[in-house]
Amino acid sequence: MRKFLVAIFLFAASSANAQQVAPASKFIRENAPVIAVTHVQLIDGSGAPEQADQTIVMDHGKIVAVGPTAGTAVPAGAKVIDGKGKTLIPGIVGMHEHLFYPATNDGEPIFIEQPFSFPQLYLASGVTTARTTGSIEPYTDLQVKARVDSGRLPGPDLYLTTPYLEGAPSAFLQLHPLKDAAEARAFVDYWHAVGITSVKAYMNVKPDELRAGIEEAHKLGMKVTGHLCSVGYIEAAEMGIDDLEHGPYGAPDGELYSKKKPGVCLDDFSGYFGMLAEIIKNIDPDGPELRKTIDTLVAHHVAVTSTLAVFEGAARPPMNSGIMKRSHELMSPQAWSKVMTLRANMLDLDPLIRTWLQKEMKFERNFVAAGGMLLAGCDPTGTGQTLAGLGDQRQVELLVEGGFTPVEAIHIATQNGATFLGAADRIGSVAPGKQADLVLLDGDLAKDITVIENPEIVFKRGVGYDSNTIYESLHGQVGLQ
Repeated sequence: MRKFLVAIFLFAASSANAQQVAPASKFIRENAPVIAVTHVQLIDGSGAPEQADQTIVMDHGKIVAVGPTAGTAVPAGAKVIDGKGKTLIPGIVGMHEHLFYPATNDGEPIFIEQPFSFPQLYLASGVTTARTTGSIEPYTDLQVKARVDSGRLPGPDLYLTTPYLEGAPSAFLQLHPLKDAAEARAFVDYWHAVGITSVKAYMNVKPDELRAGIEEAHKLGMKVTGHLCSVGYIEAAEMGIDDLEHGPYGAPDGELYSKKKPGVCLDDFSGYFGMLAEIIKNIDPDGPELRKTIDTLVAHHVAVTSTLAVFEGAARPPMNSGIMKRSHELMSPQAWSKVMTLRANMLDLDPLIRTWLQKEMKFERNFVAAGGMLLAGCDPTGTGQTLAGLGDQRQVELLVEGGFTPVEAIHIATQNGATFLGAADRIGSVAPGKQADLVLLDGDLAKDITVIENPEIVFKRGVGYDSNTIYESLHGQVGLQ
């Protein structure tokens, strides 16, 4: 009887919580069959220059016309949105995203799934497609994707990645350590069978485990990315890895470390950050070591995912920025307190962090100049100040701070991701025949990159969601659900 009563209590509590999640329809602002946005500034994601005074017509979820307002017919009966003073971009294709967030506990770090707040935050912020680059609760991720796909939960189209392909000892308590290469193959086989579409390798994976995982994934049509340490970038490229996360200053390329042992990362995080500091201080982004790395990555068609936003800390971004103000509103009091504590504790590291960012930015410019494919994502982990969606906005700003133009930054954050996913025929740019995944921003993005923080309407398959309404509904929720 006692077990029965406990079960009834848990069911009632879960039902009450489920009712707190508003239906997607609550956030829909535009849902006419045919919608035209007129007189808008357009950055189309292809890398082409910004175009002024454009009209974009959507018909039942597809883009059917793009061109100068003066010469583009608006169908009779269409809902017309005046885009004067606004910018239209493709929906962001986030390539290093998660549905989990750092817990506020002290001691050993763990992560808490955010199945309700994060999908909605991504969509509100302009991310219409997201690859989850590593999973803590893969079955929850699968259920979230099913709810988003069915329209029960607002969120981006999700491309799900496996739990971490990690060696022993595992970097975090919630990661499974592989015992050998055979288990790496079985691991990939299993997660492919349940609907996961790509693989994420992690810091302590052994070379034979990574090689086996890559081979098995490629047999199944899956791509493999990695936040590496035990295996170097050149070694991984020669194995056939498809993507590398963070860049050599963010996820330390062990081949650049003077004390690196083959196939070994380091036993603890103090050693890991010591390795990171040595690479940041001693490796020149224009030097011969990284020229060789870049040449190898380009030759093997290995993409790199830029995640500059997660590496900010201490005084960055400034507290008076729109992103930090909105983040404060969205976070639970406990989460905000933890972020502020960590920022304060990192002030002494601020000079090193600035050098870190500057060198990583220069590496990324050099990589792109050499013909490399740069992707973008936010990785909402780290100190906790980088939130789903908002971190993707900040990532675009940091690409521009790092030397890319706004047009180039949008191209990296949209069409490049779509191309890597094999979906550029549907998403990633604004052109007739493409899915109507679009973001209407309040302001001229080409003149002020912080306009990326002002999404007004996010269209997913032609349905327009009101960003501010979604944000307001999530106040105080990040870190809780």
